[in-house]
This record gives sequence, C-alpha cells and structure tokens, in this order.
Amino acid sequence: MSFIIHTHDTAPDGAKPWIESTQKKFGMVPNLFALMAEAPALLEGYVRLSALFFQNTDLSDTERQIVLMTASRLNGCAYCMTGHSVEAEMQGVDMSIVESMRNRTELSDPKLEALRKFTEIVVTSRGWPSDQDVADIVAAGYTQQTVLEVVLGVGLKTLSNYTNHIVKTPLDAATAHREWKADTGQV
Repeated sequence: MSFIIHTHDTAPDGAKPWIESTQKKFGMVPNLFALMAEAPALLEGYVRLSALFFQNTDLSDTERQIVLMTASRLNGCAYCMTGHSVEAEMQGVDMSIVESMRNRTELSDPKLEALRKFTEIVVTSRGWPSDQDVADIVAAGYTQQTVLEVVLGVGLKTLSNYTNHIVKTPLDAATAHREWKADTGQV
C-alpha cells in the first residue's frame, strides 16, 4: 500500500495548520510530516511532543540528539538517523559524536556515553531498566528528571520511527547527503 505525501492542498483539514506551521518553521514540509498528515492527530501529537522535548527538557542539544539517534539507530530508522545527523550538525553538535552515533561506537565522554547506554537500555528492555541501570546514569551526573526525559525522547522517536517503517518515508532532498543505512544488528 502506498501512502500519500500530502501537501497543504491534499492534507485533511485537521492537518493543515500543522503543515502550515511546519512550512513556516523549516521552509519546507519534511516528508515525515507530509505523510503523518494522513492522521492529523498523529501529526499534531508529534509536533507538540517534539516541541516539549526540544524546548522544555533540561537536556542539551547534544544530549537530545544522543537520545534521539540512539532510539532511531536501534529501531533501524534510516529516515530519522539521516535527518538527525543533519539537524545535529546544524545545532553545532560535535561531529565526532554524530559519527559515533551513526557507526554504533562508544562516545569518548563518559557522561554522554552513560546517557547513550541508558537510552539503549530503555529501548532494548522496552522500558524495563534495572534499578542499577537507573543508579548508573544518576552516578554519571544525571538526575531522575533526566531518566524520565529519556522516556520522553524514546516515545517521540517511537512515533516517528514506526511511522517511517510503515509508510516507507523517502529521504528529504535537504538531508539525503547524510544518508544512513541500518546495520543488520541494530539491537
């Protein structure tokens, strides 16, 4: 089955305001948003949850990208890994961190590596980290708030990763130069 990559003209009425605001914010409508428009509640939920994650968490841009890229890599989402590679670069995230995330290698910064590991545990355990896993991330310098903000980020990526898998979202021309392909052992 082929899903429609909506424009403002073809999108259901409930999605039109979100298509318009996305166009204004990015100067384009990413294919993910255009495809999510088929279900206006999904698009609205994703846009609102993204805003909360990017504007209301105590995580830095680098830390947010680590959470998002870890979840996307583990879920084998080429669209999100590609997009976050470009977004991270635009945010000034150290490119060695981006490359480590893309290549599934440890981060050299112990605190950031603890965040990456904890996010991986949250995803692979389906939200069942052990008490020791939580203690380890807190011992690395994070807080209980961080633990729950990781859950927010993983939830955000679950919405987009699963949507991309189902609708087979094509890469956007603006990010295709950083294309990422899933390895065979994502988890």
